[in-house]
This record gives sequence, structure tokens and C-alpha cells, in this order.
Amino acid sequence: MDKILEAVVTSSYPASVKQGLVRRVLEAARQPLEREQCLALLALGTRLYVSGADELPRRVGCQLLHVAGRHHPEVFAEFFSARRVLRLLQGGAGPPSARALACVQLCLQLLPEGPGADEVFALLRREVLRTVCERPGPAVCAQVARLLARHPRCVPDGPHRLLFCQQLVRCLGRFRCPAEGEEGAVEFLEQAQQVSGLLAQLWRAQPAAILPCLKELFAVISCTEEEPPSSALASVVQHLPLELMDGVVRNLSNDDSVTDSQMLTAISRMIDWVSWPLGKNIDKWIIALLKGLAAVKKFSILIEVSLAKIEKVFSKLLYPIVRGAALSVLKYMLLTFQHSHEAFHLLLPHIPPMVASLVKEDSNSGTSCLEQLAELVHCMVFRFPGFPDLYEPVMEAIKDLHVPNEDRIKQLLGQDAWTSQKSELAGFYPRLMAKSDTGKIGLINLGNTCYVNSILQALFMASDFRHCVLRLTENNSQPLMTKLQWLFAFLEHSQRPAISPENFLSASWTPWFSPGTQQDCSEYLKYLLDRLHEEEKTGTRICQKLKQSSSPSPPEEPPGPSATSVEKMFGGKIVTRICCLRCLNVSSREEAFTDLSLAFPPPERCRRHHHHHHHRRRRLGSVMLPAEDAGAQEPGSAGPRRQRKHCITGGVPPTILDMEGLGPHGLGGQSGQEEKVEEEKEKVEEEKEKEMEEERAAQDKEEEVKKKVKEKVEEEEKVEEKEKEAQEEKEAAADGEEAAAGPGPGTLQSAAAASGDGSRSVLDLVNYFLSPERLTSENRYHCESCASLQDAEKVVELSQGPRYLILTLLRFSFDLRTMRRRKILDDVSVPLLLRLPLAGGRGQAYDLCSVVVHSGLSSESGHYYCYAREGAARPAPALGAAERPEPDNQWYLFNDTRVSFSSFESVSNVTSFFPKDTAYVLFYRQRPEEGSEAEPGSPRTRAEPTLHKDLMEAISKDNILFLQEQEKEARSRAAYISALPASPHWRRGFDDDKDEDKGPPGGCGPAGGSGGDFNRLVF
Repeated sequence: MDKILEAVVTSSYPASVKQGLVRRVLEAARQPLEREQCLALLALGTRLYVSGADELPRRVGCQLLHVAGRHHPEVFAEFFSARRVLRLLQGGAGPPSARALACVQLCLQLLPEGPGADEVFALLRREVLRTVCERPGPAVCAQVARLLARHPRCVPDGPHRLLFCQQLVRCLGRFRCPAEGEEGAVEFLEQAQQVSGLLAQLWRAQPAAILPCLKELFAVISCTEEEPPSSALASVVQHLPLELMDGVVRNLSNDDSVTDSQMLTAISRMIDWVSWPLGKNIDKWIIALLKGLAAVKKFSILIEVSLAKIEKVFSKLLYPIVRGAALSVLKYMLLTFQHSHEAFHLLLPHIPPMVASLVKEDSNSGTSCLEQLAELVHCMVFRFPGFPDLYEPVMEAIKDLHVPNEDRIKQLLGQDAWTSQKSELAGFYPRLMAKSDTGKIGLINLGNTCYVNSILQALFMASDFRHCVLRLTENNSQPLMTKLQWLFAFLEHSQRPAISPENFLSASWTPWFSPGTQQDCSEYLKYLLDRLHEEEKTGTRICQKLKQSSSPSPPEEPPGPSATSVEKMFGGKIVTRICCLRCLNVSSREEAFTDLSLAFPPPERCRRHHHHHHHRRRRLGSVMLPAEDAGAQEPGSAGPRRQRKHCITGGVPPTILDMEGLGPHGLGGQSGQEEKVEEEKEKVEEEKEKEMEEERAAQDKEEEVKKKVKEKVEEEEKVEEKEKEAQEEKEAAADGEEAAAGPGPGTLQSAAAASGDGSRSVLDLVNYFLSPERLTSENRYHCESCASLQDAEKVVELSQGPRYLILTLLRFSFDLRTMRRRKILDDVSVPLLLRLPLAGGRGQAYDLCSVVVHSGLSSESGHYYCYAREGAARPAPALGAAERPEPDNQWYLFNDTRVSFSSFESVSNVTSFFPKDTAYVLFYRQRPEEGSEAEPGSPRTRAEPTLHKDLMEAISKDNILFLQEQEKEARSRAAYISALPASPHWRRGFDDDKDEDKGPPGGCGPAGGSGGDFNRLVF
């Protein structure tokens, strides 16, 4: 009968014929059979089931085994002995086949209870352990899982059970998807789920096996010598009890036997499991492990794994089945990576297309993801402001999505930040860097030193000043200027993407500044220029005395003091005239300045109410260079006292925000207490003036008439001047100087036009600075002609404009009503061409060359960056000239180590895009009159000055060293990542970034512009 059946199955008859013949044989097999005949049919059934070439022989074999098992149980028990099972499982080389295991499972269902069955189960407990130790494929492992799930008596017992569980984990780590396409992937997922389900079943029966299995799992994923394990291990994590999470993570993160390299490898591979579609709680375990590493301050691992994996995690947001876990991990990685913008900036190119894909998907899952992603982006932009060129496309992509309020943003940023361990965050490992495509070089942030970097880049881009510094000869007596020369030379000629200004910063350090804290860049600029000016004056005097002492001839009359480099480049002169309103006698004095500090005009209601108190609005720059031919008044001498720098606001303009938690010193170093006293004093003055108004009216009637006549004349002159300026604007626009076609944020407008629509321009602030002020009450002027204190009017005029005009917009004020420091966030339009009114009705044209932007709400916090272009003298372009920007018209954005191309449109729109980012310090270059010759020291050729030998050799050696470093780093990068040192090489020198401690956070920190290791070269 067995021969007939085998012949039928292997014949070439049609399938229907074969099935009919098989049915007849099976019906005969149900009848009583001889023992030998039954054993022969069982052997044939086993052979067909295990080795059948297609579905028909396998189905026939299965039917034969069922018939024999049910109708001939004694013979079946004799046939299916332990010896037969062993021969079946060890019939070939390596682990048994999945069909052999399936046959064993089928026969176990038909095997009657008895001693023979006990022997079979004992044998199988050993054989399944041997099978998994031989690392079978997914199909065999899945069949073992099905076998043991159906027949728990086959599960190894005693100590072998734990070993079996650990070996199952090892098997999962070796899984590889055998087939491509959707069907193969689905089958692979099912097989992994069956094996992990068996593990979960065994853990429920024996919970003590969980922790050893977790150790085995960690050993697999942390091994750096073998190929990466399969993501099928993710199926194990979903079955781990969450109550074990804290203890497991704590033990792992504190285990000294686990090296940093192993931990980095393990957490990297766990993050890859986010793509496992059927995983559950994977994101919770990943986040728990990241938190555990942060708790033990293993920041080098966290930083490296975040930078390596964050883009991959972000890409998984495209797939709805893994989107939830990916978004959870992404949010945690970004919100904890707050020491540097590098992780967030890696995602910037991917965010707009991701938003477009999620919008197109139009699903509930996609909409929820979009809302959370937009919220995350707003948090990161708030945390790392100061990159408008990078953020504009992202903000445009999410413009229609919900914008979280500031409280929500601060809550998100504060819940997971590594703030308690931020002192070690600056030590992230170097990444291969290249010099910016702009050809410009950045400056490394040494810990809240962006205020220094932005000023140095603005000075460097002032070409005439840079050339003057680079021409400095050797053996001079100007050590600070020499350090600046070296810094400028490397900024011009180095091959590095960024250099460190540490040596220059140490030499130019402002004594009252605290290291590691944010400072006012305007205050630093004033101090730096004053230091350079005084140093050159002192050096010149010493050189003259040495020449006189070494000369045998009788001493000659010493020559008059020559102007210093600072005076030549930044020095201007201002004339103050005071007219006594009783006798109309006018006294004047002239003093020098290096910058003008421009206060904001108060609102119209305040202006009408306090029109007698113009002294509130202006003050010259605090670095004053006394003119040789005009004796500047001492602070205690007779005459009107100098007014303070801050403007005081009586009301609360809507564009001014409250400041809290600030230090005692504001802009310019004036304390809040002194301001308060002055303000109260002025309040008393106002009241006293009102009481005396009527008494003075009768006595000063004649003077008031004269004053009205004079004011009327001045009013007419101002109208004429404004009309003239409006005409000059039109001419400038025709010459192609304006970047925008129509009136935009940077278009110079007349004062009348500006006040008409409520906007403000730099010209408005300049006119406000130059407007007359009344000296009355306790501020009355001592008139020499009258020999008494008299009401007077003070007028300020610019008698000589500097080559480079520096304007500081006084954005920080103290409000008496709320007793709080405020920042004025008004958007002030910055014109490309500024016509500065000079004494005698003259005017001087100035071209914008640099804008230092402050991002934040306080001078003691936030971030500084600089827009700049080459600021060298050039003639006006001819009419009809090409609109393509010339090289000296190209704008750049200097943001610490990061330098990028920019445009005047970006400069003009920065505050409209980012309300906290406001223009603060402006550099204008004087435009030579048409037809005039180039000024001495600023040749029309754009070639940089020749450097002296020592400086050229130093730059050459460092460029060679940098190329060697790059080559070495490129060769060792792969090995470097796989074997991280146990402790990072922390950056030394300055305190850490503490922007978060005072006021809103900014984007300023060590290596703030981009995350490179540039600390080898220090200035």
C-alpha cells in the first residue's frame, strides 16, 4: 500500500486523479493493518511531510500521519519514539529544518501518553536548547516558538531554561529578512513576533529570567566587534515590564564595566529600533536610557549619539506606523540638546519637505504630528535665535500652524534640559569642518563672547581701518594694536573655518566685565577704541622723547600731536552752542566723539507734554576724545550738566517689554539706582517748573517773543532741510544705491513721512539727537553777560563727520512707573544711504557697511551677530549701471564661527521676522564727494597690505598644520567614533555659557556658530 501511494504521489497524473487515488488509499489505511504495513505508511508520511517538493506531497504526508495516529495509536507510539525524533532532528548538518520541527509538533499532538511520550519530551527539552544554540534562521526559530507554545513540556527546565532564554535573545540578534518585498517583510515580522512572544511567556512563568536576558540583550547591542544586530531585537523590548525600567537604567548607567564606546554603540542601535513597526514602549526605554546617561553626566555619549541619529529619527516621521515613537524620541533629543544649536540645525533642511509631506497626507496622525513639530521648531528658534537666513524657510513652512505662547515654550525648554550639568557640555567632539564658501572666517565663542566677536567682525569689515591696522610696523609700542593686527591677518589669510580670539580678548578685557557672562557690545566697542587711542598717543610720546634724548643737537620745538588711527577712522567733532534767552548771548565749545548714542523719541503724547524737557533724549558716546583746540568742560564746572544716556519713558509703549531678573548695571554701566534718583529729581523739576511758569512769563515776555521768532526761523530751515534730504534720497535711489525697489524697512524716508505712519528710521533718531533742548529750572545756564542763572537753549551740531560713523541705538531704558528695565523693540528702518546734517547747512553722505544685531530682551543676555559688507571708499555708481552687486556690495552674516552670504533685504527684515532681533550698533562709511580723489590711506586698489615677515611665516605654518590636522582627522574619523574615550577633552579657559541664568535664552555659547573644534589656534 505504501509503494502504491508513493508511486501515485510522484506520478505525472493530473492533480485531480492523484487526489482520487490518495483518498482510496487513506480509506484503506483506516482499516486494521498489519504492523509492518502501518510502520511503512508512517515512514512514508513522515518522509513526504518533511521532504515533499510541493504542497501535495506535504498534505498527503500530514493526512497519513493523522490517519495512523488516530486509528493505529499503538503502532504510532512505537514508531514515534525518542530515537525516531532524534534521527529526524539530526538528519542533516546544522540545526534541524523548520519542516522537521513542524513534523515533530504534529506528531506530538497525536502521541498517546505513556513512558514513550515522556522520553520524547525529555529528548525535546535538550534538542530545542541545542537548536537555538546553533543560531538558526528566523523560520526555524519561529517554528521552535510555535512548538514550545503548543507543548510547554518541551521547554527546557531548571538552569537550562535561563540559558534557553538568553540564547533566544542571541538568535533574534542574528535575524535577517530573507526575502524582499512586502510579503517577505510581513513574514519576517511575524516570525520575530512569535519568538519574542515565547520569551514573554517564559518570563511570565519565571520573572527571575528577565534581568539576565536584559544583560544578554545589552551585550548583543553593545558589541562593537561584530556586525550590527538585527532590529528584530526591538520586538523583545515591548514585553519588558515598565516597572523594571528605572532600576535597569540606573544599573546600566552606573556600571563601571560598561565603557563609553559600548554605551554609545548600544544606545545608537536602540535608537535605530524606532523604525521597528510593531514595537511598543521602545521610545520609553530609549528616553529612559538617555535620561540615565544625563543623570551620570555622560554627555559625550549623549552629544555624539544625538548628532549621529537625530536626522534618522526625524525621517521616520514620514511613516504613520512608527511616527508616534519617532516623535517622542525626537522631542526629547532636541529639547535636551540645548547647549548648542548644532542638532537643531542638522534638521533645518529636512523640515520644509517634511511639513509638505504631512500636509499632503491629510490624516489625523499627520495633523497631530504637524502641530507638535511646529511647537518644537518654535521652541528651538526661541532657544537659538540669531540665524535668520537659516530659519526663514522653516518659519515660512510652518507659518499657518499654531504658534505656542512664551510660557509654553519655556515650559518645554525647562522640563528636560541638562541645565544642572551644563558646565561639561562644551566638550563635544570635533566634526570635520571646512572654510565657509564666503571665504570669510568665523570667530569662536569662548562662552558668551558673541558681543566681542560681532564687534571685531564689524571692525574687520571696515576696510580702511583693517588696512591701517595691517600696515602697523614691527617693533611698535602698541601691544594691543599688534594683537589686533595678528587677529585681522589670520581672519584675512587663514585656511581655518574659524579662529579663537582668546589672546586678544584677554588683552582687551574690560575690567568691570564678569568673565563668562553676556555684556553690552557697544560698551566693549567704546572701551576698545579708547584703549587703542590712548595706547597710540602714549607710544607716540615715548618715541618722540627717545628721539630727543638720543639726538646730539639742541632740542627742537616738539611737533604738534598727530591724530591717532582711531581719530582718523572714527573721530568726529561736535559743537555745542548755548544761547541765553535773556540777552541772546551765545557760547560754544567743540568736543570730539567716536560714536553717537541715539535715544528713541518718546510717543507723541509724551513729546507734547514734555516739550520743555529735551534733555531726556540724547547723549554723546561715552568715549570722548578731547579736541586740542577746545577745552572740554569738566563735569563739575559751570554750565549745563551732561545728561544721562538712557531715555526715560513716561508711558508704556506697546513695543516695549518688561525686563526682569537683570543685573544691577544696564547699558553703559549706569546703575538702576542712579537712574531712579535722577528720574525722581527730574520729576520734582517738572512740578517746580509748572509753579514758576506764570511768574517767569511776565518777566521774560520780551525773551519769549525773541525765542518764538527764532523758533519760527529754525522751523523753516528744518522744512527746507527735509525737502533737500527727500530730493537727495530720490537721486540716491536713481543711482541704484537702494536695495529694495520701493519704500521698505531699509529705505531712508523723511522725518515727516516717518512720523506720519508711526514708523521710525535712523534719520528720525539723528534729528531727535540734534534737536534743541531747553535749559530751565535747576538746569538753567550761568550766562557770563547776565552774570546770573538764566533760561537758555542748547543746540548741538556736527562740525566734522568721521570717516566711519558709529551709531548706537539706545534700546535699553528704565521705566519709572513700573520700576523695571525695558528693551525698546521698535523696528527702526536702517537706510543704505544716510545723509548726515553738518554745521553750516552742509550734509555728508554715508554708506551703511555693518549692522550689529542684538537678539534677546536684555543687554545682559541674548545673542549678538553682525551683518557686514566691505566698508571702503568708493565713488557713486553711474546711472544705468548693472544691478548685479559688486564684490564690495556683498553682504555677509557673521554669527560666531558661522559665516554665510546674506543681503540687505535680510538686514532690513530681520526685526519683522524675529521681533527680539533688533539693530543695535550701526557702522556707516563716509562717501567721498564725486570727482574727489581717494583719501590717503585708502587706495582704490582693493589689495590687502603686505604683512611683515614674522606674521606671514606664522600664517603659513598654521595653514600647513591645519591641512595636516584635516588629513589626520579624516583618516581616523571612523575609528574615532567606534572607540570614544572614557572622558571628553573639555574646553578650557572661560566660564560656560550662562545665558539661561539671566533673562531669556540666546544662541550664544562655546563654539556658538557651529560645532567645530578650532581651539588649536588662539589669539
